[in-house]
Amino acid sequence: MSVRPDNPLIVQGDRSLMLHTVCPVTDDQGRALKDDDGQPMTREHPRFAEARDALSQFAELEKSPDYLHTYRITPVSVWNAAALGLDAQTIAQVLEEYACVPVPPNVLQEVGEWIERYGVLRIVSRGDRFELESDDPAVLADVLGYREIARLVENEGGRVLVPALARGTIKQALMRVGYPVDDRGGYLAGDALEISLRERSLAGEPFAVRPYQELAAQGFYAGGSVLGGNGVVALPCGAGKTIVGMRVMSLVRTKTLILTTNTVAVHQWRRELLDKTELREDQVGEYTGEGKSVCDVTISTYQMLTWRRTKTEEFEHFGLFSRENWGLVIYDEVHLLPAPVFRVTADLQARRRLGLTATLVREDGKEDEVFCLIGPKRYDIPWKVLEQQGFIAPATCIEVRVPLDDHLRSTYASADARGKFRVASENPAKDEVVDLLVERHADGRVLVIGQYLSQLESLARRLKAPLITGKTPNADRQELYQAFRQGSERLLVVSKVGNFAIDLPDANVAIQVSGTFGSRQEEAQRLGRILRPKSDGSGAVFYSVVTLGSRDQEFAEKRQLFLTEQGYTYQITEPAHFVESLEPGAPA
Repeated sequence: MSVRPDNPLIVQGDRSLMLHTVCPVTDDQGRALKDDDGQPMTREHPRFAEARDALSQFAELEKSPDYLHTYRITPVSVWNAAALGLDAQTIAQVLEEYACVPVPPNVLQEVGEWIERYGVLRIVSRGDRFELESDDPAVLADVLGYREIARLVENEGGRVLVPALARGTIKQALMRVGYPVDDRGGYLAGDALEISLRERSLAGEPFAVRPYQELAAQGFYAGGSVLGGNGVVALPCGAGKTIVGMRVMSLVRTKTLILTTNTVAVHQWRRELLDKTELREDQVGEYTGEGKSVCDVTISTYQMLTWRRTKTEEFEHFGLFSRENWGLVIYDEVHLLPAPVFRVTADLQARRRLGLTATLVREDGKEDEVFCLIGPKRYDIPWKVLEQQGFIAPATCIEVRVPLDDHLRSTYASADARGKFRVASENPAKDEVVDLLVERHADGRVLVIGQYLSQLESLARRLKAPLITGKTPNADRQELYQAFRQGSERLLVVSKVGNFAIDLPDANVAIQVSGTFGSRQEEAQRLGRILRPKSDGSGAVFYSVVTLGSRDQEFAEKRQLFLTEQGYTYQITEPAHFVESLEPGAPA
């Protein structure tokens, strides 16, 4: 490969990728132009957007400063690409297409080796037993040399047998030594349940599965073969992941257990199932602290299943996994799957498993656990593609930077790293900005979202707005959400309980005042609260109010990574200029 200085990508030997977002502005003679201050003039690199979209298929974005985005190629990112059909040659072609200097040979070699390892080991069904097999005897001999793997299997006449309950555990062990297993062991059918989708909702509105939702469901189902039946569907918030789940249920036609994040989400799943399928009310049960009804389709929460009286006692509700002959388990917001549910999921490999998420990013780094226990990514689509097709609302992202209050400077300086973040996050100077933003969008439907209760309580009093936190009774939450949908409430202040599963289609402005350190998944979820298409076709605005030059700003830059990868850009502004910085046509 020759040197191509006009290309935007540099591939380094440690598998990090540096993607230039801009390039110099030049005159007709190719000389770099400067502005009035003598600074080089730049413009967006003409190949940046296409390179970003191509890289996101097999690499993870790590940093996104204004001019240079940094990606990294990892085994899990490559194996997820392989599950979606990418091969080593395609990945090599992408790297070479956009690189400005030759791609280090070791990178192409490592990608090729990882691709080759995907599926070189298989779990297959032999009668009523499972067997670990490979077309390469040397690989099988190699992995059996690991004591932790050898103790999980039985050697019988040259066959490597896998006990049914060790099916998930051995996949975890093999993943740790670099071999993702292609599990073709099949599934228990589960008790049969006919699930048909309606052509009209109960309100009489036409209902149809969108083309991308159908592709996602079929990608998971794989015609009912052992090549599918497990894995993750990644779709933006507001793009109808629940519909994908219902479509999968109509394909599998079996008793289903649905796990989600909170009781509000449980109610919403049940409401959607009754509205858009032919299931009767007595067929859809809720298993929560409010009542424990186990039906053909049962919906519960991760918190419910991981509840126990003390840290040393058993999880009292894990029996729900084995109480019925489930043929399908749906993990809503699978990126939040707690560790105890991972453990029980390792024993559920005979059940079909569908994970639904907006982003596979996990702040605890357990993407590999999702990969081997739930399954590989079966379907993904860039957020901007669905925006262009009108399935999610266009959004403008604006970061408003405010100075730290003078009286807090000594407190900030003397605090430890964690304390600095909290002081900066709760900076009272943010309050006036929130006032101005709420005033600016007086005719909008506004969510003020934050992390710290004392900050939110103060803002709720200041704005004379209802506050929803984890302490708010579910009945009160539902009443406030309904008032917001109907327009009698146009402003809500919500804690992190507002990150997930709030069905507020007309919300068009979100103001984030604090967050969970550098959580990329939380940033994506919060933007997702305002992405449902608006009845008038208008867009949405997502504000992030951060303290200038502080730990708050540092973490904000990390939080924005996932959305940057999806093609969103953050306009950076200061309080005196933020109104003028709004793009024409932004909702007011």
